[in-house]
Amino acid sequence: MPASELQPLFDLLKTAELPDLGPGPRGDVDSKPALDAKLQTIFKTTKISSNRSELIRALILLWHDHHDDAHTIVQDIENGDGAFIHGMVHRREPDYWNSKYWFRRVGKHPAFADISERSAQLLQATGSPVAAQLVPGGKWDPMAFVDACESASQKPGGDAQTTLLRDLQKIETECLLEHLCS
Repeated sequence: MPASELQPLFDLLKTAELPDLGPGPRGDVDSKPALDAKLQTIFKTTKISSNRSELIRALILLWHDHHDDAHTIVQDIENGDGAFIHGMVHRREPDYWNSKYWFRRVGKHPAFADISERSAQLLQATGSPVAAQLVPGGKWDPMAFVDACESASQKPGGDAQTTLLRDLQKIETECLLEHLCS
């Protein structure tokens, strides 16, 4: 699918600030009705299947802090993509144990390779000591990311580690959205 057709979806991830690791909410997010209207327009002009459309809808709703609505969508989707978003929802809730349960159900997701590559680049550029935990052997470890988010929840919200994890969460979301659009 041409990138120009998909750009409006990626534009929905352009918010003034990145989502919190926890539930939020932030003040700059779109309402659910506004997002539903934008997504409906986008999906009319693309050739994304209805199954993928629902997953994308859940991912965008989660980005905009509509956790319950995202959860409602993914709880009935029994595949790796649904489990992936389900794990993200519970990580941000925060319900870390439940998040790990869903990430175990994901298995080896196709988006993990891109997440690994982009995350490793960011972690290397920042000299972060968590690189070995999050991308051991060059492979994304979603369980370690859940653990890192849980650890960060014990610290003040504006510390460098939390900021880095929010950047990684953005990478995770972008890579999953790219996968869902493929």
